[in-house]
Amino acid sequence: MTKSDLPPPQIPAQPAAPTRRGRPKKSKAAAAGETRDAIMNAAEDLFSKHGFYGVTIREVAREAGVDTALVHYYFGAKKELFDSVFNRRAEVWNSERVAAMDRYAEAAGETMTLEGLFEAFLRPPFQWSLKGGPGWKHYAALVAQTNAQPAFGGETMARYFDPAIRRLLELVKRIMPEARDEQLYWAWHNLSGALTLTLGETGRLDRLSGGLCRSGDLDSACDYMVRFAAAGFRAVCGPAQVD
Repeated sequence: MTKSDLPPPQIPAQPAAPTRRGRPKKSKAAAAGETRDAIMNAAEDLFSKHGFYGVTIREVAREAGVDTALVHYYFGAKKELFDSVFNRRAEVWNSERVAAMDRYAEAAGETMTLEGLFEAFLRPPFQWSLKGGPGWKHYAALVAQTNAQPAFGGETMARYFDPAIRRLLELVKRIMPEARDEQLYWAWHNLSGALTLTLGETGRLDRLSGGLCRSGDLDSACDYMVRFAAAGFRAVCGPAQVD
């Protein structure tokens, strides 16, 4: 019998690879990103309720379910954590507001109105607070607190929001070329306080009105604020203004 007459060798069948159960393992980068988000979400919630000085790194770590060393590893000191929290959603607010104003200015051209411009500028943050989930409400409350914080509020608000506000005032100046710069800045100063207080949803309006108005009715709040802002800028910056 020759070698070619021999039957082929019987190779035992390989057992099927066991089926993995449960979720696939996350990459280190994905796990790190989730940890950072958990820390920032916890910090945002606590800062919005107790302010910068009323929160410790240990409390943030406990709320996030991580060790304090991880908070320091990802963010450093408490102020760096605060800045990271503040900037995360500021970028969204700013980019959407500037884009909305630019679209409106291009579409309206010489027929721009203050009402149309303030609608473009104001609606995005109201919509995020209304539909974006609890994190956006925490952020709105945090902005309201920071805007009234004398120690570092002015510097923080300027760093994160001034570019969008300067774009707003440039477009107001197109509509009201007679307005002087100091009038525009004072008009914005008054609107800024009203805006952050309203987005903070403190419930003050509910109690004052005996339930007739609700601070959580953000669609109505924005509608009223558009008209309020337009009328206020006309009163402060218009030709009838006497200093």
